[in-house]
Amino acid sequence: MKIKSILVTLLLMATITTFSQNPDFHIYLCFGQSNMAGASRAEAQDSTVDARFQMMAAMDCPDKGRVMGNWYTATPPICDCKAGISPADYFGRTLIENLPANIKVGVINVSVGGCKIELFDKENYSSYVATAPHWMVGWITNYGGNPYGRLVDMARLAQKDGVIKGILLHQGESNPNDTLWAKKVKDIYDNLMADLNLNPAEVPLIAGELLSAEFNGKCHGFNQFINLLPEVIPNAHVVSSAGCSGAPDGLHFTAEGYRILGKRYGEKMLQILTKSR
Repeated sequence: MKIKSILVTLLLMATITTFSQNPDFHIYLCFGQSNMAGASRAEAQDSTVDARFQMMAAMDCPDKGRVMGNWYTATPPICDCKAGISPADYFGRTLIENLPANIKVGVINVSVGGCKIELFDKENYSSYVATAPHWMVGWITNYGGNPYGRLVDMARLAQKDGVIKGILLHQGESNPNDTLWAKKVKDIYDNLMADLNLNPAEVPLIAGELLSAEFNGKCHGFNQFINLLPEVIPNAHVVSSAGCSGAPDGLHFTAEGYRILGKRYGEKMLQILTKSR
């Protein structure tokens, strides 16, 4: 009986250790369409990353030696296996450069190029997937057919290691003139808060504007809807895309544009963290 009691105690101790959160490991969830995934190729200057900045693989990428659910140093791509550089890259780098040395930052990026915000609707995503183009279905399949569900699954794994501190969004190009977009985002945000047992007052949503008119952004008019988010979600914040250079397609940013935009996401989060102290 004494041996059995000791074994039970050791098992409980191991369980506690396994599921202990490190309050100095700050985790951020990222979702959206191609601009959040990263549509410009990373360059040489992007290859060096502080090991304090981590990414959790949201899918298996054998050619990169990544296994879903594991943490890796956040060298691009930090979304899917074939993505480029995204705002999340320089968001994390900006935090690491400005936070105390004991703080680690981790990101989980689940984004699908060309998708409407409806793809992340917890209850109705399947009806959207049923009408999605073939090329997008393959992308969605990489997330088990349910990107929202994959984001939540990965986030729950991450909560065993650290603390979710915020959510990053870049989406809207595929929802033109959608006056209900901000409400749809709120529904997704509310579901994330409930499914991950998070406090909305402590977990901000930061959204970035689409490519601006300055760089012939085809969807720049949608920024009016993005800027409505703080009216719908009390803890929402919007990052300007002004001065963030764009690609010739009028939809995506250049690598430098992503760097600037990502830095602004990071600076906004630093402001929020400073105010919360």
